[in-house]
Amino acid sequence: MAYKITAACISCKRCLSVCPTGAVKILDGNHSIDSELCTNCAGGIYTVPQCKAVCPTVDGCVKEPSDYWEGWFVKYNRVIAKLTNKQDYWECWYNTYSQKFSEQLQKNHVVV
Repeated sequence: MAYKITAACISCKRCLSVCPTGAVKILDGNHSIDSELCTNCAGGIYTVPQCKAVCPTVDGCVKEPSDYWEGWFVKYNRVIAKLTNKQDYWECWYNTYSQKFSEQLQKNHVVV
């Protein structure tokens, strides 16, 4: 499964210099990854694809789904998460912990 460069790309050109197979190309001013050359940096010294590792954006370089439905569900889940404005698990945990900790401090009359 190859990676692809999305519209979130800011054209920083970092991926051009780090790709070990030269799969990253600039065509008509847009970055793209040649799926025939992309190996996901597997079988080498890298533990993660280098284009993804150096990308300064969150979604500038993403794994291309292997089939239509896999891609559809990935996009669906991303859109639903934005629409429902779900809180991150750790953010929710921190807020709950902070509230409980504050209650304990107030109960013990400790001023912070």
